[in-house]
Amino acid sequence: MSLLAEKAPARTYAAHAKPWWQRTLMTRDSAIIALLVVVWTYASIAILNFSDPITVYFLVLDIAPILLIALPMTLIIITGEIDLSVASVVGLSSVLFGVLHREGVPMAAAMVLALLACAVAGALNGVLVTRYGLPSLAVTIGTMALFRGIAVGALGTTAITDWPDAWGDVVQARIGDSQIPLMTIPLVVLVVIFAVVLHFTPFGRGIFAAGLSKDAARFSGVNVDRTKLILFTLSGLISGLAGIYFTLRYGSARGDNATGMELQVIAAVLLGGVSIFGGRGAIPGVIAGVVLIGTIGSALRLDGLSANIIQIITGVLLIAAVVAASVLGWTGRIVGTYRLPKERVEQSSDEPSSKNSKKSE
Repeated sequence: MSLLAEKAPARTYAAHAKPWWQRTLMTRDSAIIALLVVVWTYASIAILNFSDPITVYFLVLDIAPILLIALPMTLIIITGEIDLSVASVVGLSSVLFGVLHREGVPMAAAMVLALLACAVAGALNGVLVTRYGLPSLAVTIGTMALFRGIAVGALGTTAITDWPDAWGDVVQARIGDSQIPLMTIPLVVLVVIFAVVLHFTPFGRGIFAAGLSKDAARFSGVNVDRTKLILFTLSGLISGLAGIYFTLRYGSARGDNATGMELQVIAAVLLGGVSIFGGRGAIPGVIAGVVLIGTIGSALRLDGLSANIIQIITGVLLIAAVVAASVLGWTGRIVGTYRLPKERVEQSSDEPSSKNSKKSE
């Protein structure tokens, strides 16, 4: 072997990878976090009372059900599916919880039964999608109407408001003398659990693989159908938990509770960098997306705008998130097509030197 061949530097992935700061900062997660900082800073300066500690307290209470539902929704969308029935499951959970309590069932037992029923509702979505191969969009639109119809039909226009004060106090309790809700602790625990499962376990890698290519995931040993069934069941269970929280916080079990919440959840997830086409996403970006949606809503309410305006802005953000993902994907493909010939030229320029080295030998 010649000296030229010996001195030829080895080609490694690290040599061609982006710098660590670029991989960390130049991402959609970082962009949404930066946007959150900008919006929060502006609202603190421009909107009266926004910077008060009590605002943070109510903000956490407001975003808690959205954050709960966004966690399993993130995993479902990464697999390339979607669940539009989550808000209806919240209403169903609220009604079941209320009816069981009214009939004299102990509170803890009523909670467990409502959660089990919502898990079954989520499993129904999963079975229709995995066992019968139906598109999740169509399935969950149908079950959205089904679950909401059951919830509204069970109570009609009435509401169950006879709740023990102690349970409502637990939901709205604070940590010590601070303005941080006690609910922050279980929320943080769930966020950590979902983040670890998605980013640091084989099950999480299977979720990404299923979103990138179902066939490739199956060849890699991932049980795609079982994974999706678990996620839809988990979505129903967590939505049921959000329904119980919603009921205890507002002290009212109604069939129309959380109407339209699925829009806020999906908008937050997509804003957080999860691709609507599947295969891409991260929990930190989703958390930032949820807080951003809640911050905008809180700021607009303090500024005196109506709920309709807030819903319009949420819809605009949802469209913007989808468009931004498509534009970034298109830009990445264009950049890739221009970079590839350059790499080929570099490789071809190295070939003569290797041939010469062989001749010199």
